[in-house]
Amino acid sequence: TGKPMMPRQITRTAGALLAAATLALATAACGDPQAAPTGSAATDASFPRVIATAKGDVTIPRKPERIVVLDTAELDSVTLLGVTPVGAIPPHLSDSTAFPSYLKDKLTGTVEVGTSAEPKLDLIASLRPDLILSNKVRHDKIYDQLSKIAPTVLTETTGFPWKANLAVHATALGREQEAQDAVTAYETRAKKVGEAIVARNGGRAPTVSVTRFMAGVIRMYQKSNFSGVILVDAGLTRPASQNVDAFSSEISPELIDRADADALFVTTAVAPDKTQKQAVEASPLWSRMGAVRNGKVFPVKDEVWISGIGVQAAHLVLDDLAAAFGVPRQGS
Repeated sequence: TGKPMMPRQITRTAGALLAAATLALATAACGDPQAAPTGSAATDASFPRVIATAKGDVTIPRKPERIVVLDTAELDSVTLLGVTPVGAIPPHLSDSTAFPSYLKDKLTGTVEVGTSAEPKLDLIASLRPDLILSNKVRHDKIYDQLSKIAPTVLTETTGFPWKANLAVHATALGREQEAQDAVTAYETRAKKVGEAIVARNGGRAPTVSVTRFMAGVIRMYQKSNFSGVILVDAGLTRPASQNVDAFSSEISPELIDRADADALFVTTAVAPDKTQKQAVEASPLWSRMGAVRNGKVFPVKDEVWISGIGVQAAHLVLDDLAAAFGVPRQGS
């Protein structure tokens, strides 16, 4: 394939970010000494490199070995690519300092470095990182402070452009080919799971609702987010209330029937007693919903469906979809 140079910047639009990341994953060869080569394992010779980020070009002088990640998408990315971060934070909105349970076996020795809202800068510095990964949504305000500690790569946002963001993370680590291979394998599996579900459903793609109970808020997830991308990749459809190219919408308990679908996947962001979940599930409106009457309400992990935001979490979402619709997992 051709080997274009890296783009100079990633714009605020998801489309431009995806284009930039696609270039980041391309093999570099037109004599550009700063372009990042692909390969199953980066070598010290592929550094230094300059990569495009949401904060402009960032120079990474050497192959990173001590990485700190400050959000869960970045955590999924680095562990997917075989890197154990020296420091990380727990999921956004987590009630504890626990790392995601699905990644715990890959985080032996990883130090918890504060919360998403308040990273512990002194602790991060003490870990002597040579790369920090996060995004502008969480940490734009402290970018200058982070950059004084180590080269800091921020993507514009998180969630919806998760494949493009993985490409940026992989480029920073020098592991582009591994990321490409992982996304291809996931997309192949998503298509197979979706086809099996459609076949099981008489040839019709069922509607899938993703609804999250938060403190004082009930959120319906639309198409432009992590789980929304997975459902599109699987060829599944959304109820009218969620079939929008947007991140999410909020409803009151009196409108919970808008979340109805052939299958309703429900997550809880915090302890259930801090949400309206119990009151909603005791209401007559809830009991009249088709998904409830048909036994098609599926509680799933918030740390996977909402906060996972990466290939590893995406495979777990596919596991949940396969189990809910009674079809084979189609690999993992």
